[in-house]
Amino acid sequence: MTLSLPRTADVHTADVHTADARTAGLRTADARDSASATDADEEVWPDVARPPAAPFGHAAVARRLVRRAVTALPLRCRFGAEPALGTGPSLTVHDPDAFFRRIGAQGLIGFGESYMAGEWDSDDLPGLLTVLAAHVDDLMPVPLRRLRGAWVQRRPEAQLNSRTGSRENIRRHYDLSNELFALFLDETLSYSSAVFTSFPARRESLPAAQHRKIDRLLDLACVGPGKSLLEIGTGWGELALRAAARGARVTTVTLSAEQQHLARRRIAAAGLAHRVDVELRDYRDVEGRYDAVVSVEMIEAVGRDFWPTYFAALRDAVAPGGRIALQSITMGHERMLRTARTHTWISKYVFPGGLIPSREAIEAHAGGAGLRIVSDQGYGDHYAQTLRLWRERFEERAEAVAALGFDATFRRMWEFYLAYSEAGFRSRYLDVRQLLLTEDVPPGARP
Repeated sequence: MTLSLPRTADVHTADVHTADARTAGLRTADARDSASATDADEEVWPDVARPPAAPFGHAAVARRLVRRAVTALPLRCRFGAEPALGTGPSLTVHDPDAFFRRIGAQGLIGFGESYMAGEWDSDDLPGLLTVLAAHVDDLMPVPLRRLRGAWVQRRPEAQLNSRTGSRENIRRHYDLSNELFALFLDETLSYSSAVFTSFPARRESLPAAQHRKIDRLLDLACVGPGKSLLEIGTGWGELALRAAARGARVTTVTLSAEQQHLARRRIAAAGLAHRVDVELRDYRDVEGRYDAVVSVEMIEAVGRDFWPTYFAALRDAVAPGGRIALQSITMGHERMLRTARTHTWISKYVFPGGLIPSREAIEAHAGGAGLRIVSDQGYGDHYAQTLRLWRERFEERAEAVAALGFDATFRRMWEFYLAYSEAGFRSRYLDVRQLLLTEDVPPGARP
């Protein structure tokens, strides 16, 4: 069955609701053409508008450590009026004093905020960040690594993914504006890794690659005519649409009002509303059992404290003999353990409350819920390509992003986020995996 789906241009209509400036906390009425430390709106971006006061001596220590580390890497570095040294992607620091103050005070959070403030640039931002990600364990001397816990920030309690906290954390990212996401995603509005047939991936191949990803997950879960499917994490409805087109009956849940609104509209336009229910519901409140459960890059938003609850919810939702298909970003286990205790630039500005799990953590928590992994395949290189295409499209549409009311600081933040994520996969610091889970007990033994 061929679906007639709304194209990206169809999203830009008056009935697409966008988060207001006060709720989103990231818009200003004045969209500037450039960002610098003096340009950032202090009410919206208080920690970007002015460098923090680093504890005594921290800025000087940061200056010595950072300069020594980056000049030893394949980078072309320039600090202020000094001559550029080295070869490779550039790190051009316009305001060294502010740059080192921020890093001395807040480490990698300060590094990201310094970019948002326009205090440094690069001629190849993802290339620069890839080099840094590939050498992340070498950037700090071993003695200081042992003291990491004494100076990194702890994750705020307010970001805990309770029912109330989850709604707020999801709202801060996914309710920014449907129009914003439509500017850089392809026509499927899929916001997760695609699966390509060849590299380098071409922009025109992205919709088919997103469908390939979705179809592999639906095949893993054996979703077909007459089957009931629960999707945890709706996105903008593309997986639900393709499952319904196979003849499945779909219930899909999200905490994003913006996503629910647009997903319902797309599903109705495709003539499939009779097969799909889009519910504004927490995964912890799902009722009933389903032949299949699919969840795409949702576990990253759950938070470590609630992974046992998440896997228990998956197991409770799947009918005896049913199948669970997950797509998850992963990182190395030791890195995950360090990150879990740390407030990062990503958790502060992009995904509050989130944590990328390790493959070991997924297996352990799945096992604790009575589930076992029976299939596991990685696609990290495909995510790097997906992110590159998103980043290029976002940068090309900077004026359209500004026209939506997002200021220059926001745009630099989003550029950094997309390049930072791309670098994670390019350096293999991150991976993305599709996993099939089934019950670890005979179906007849289940109560």
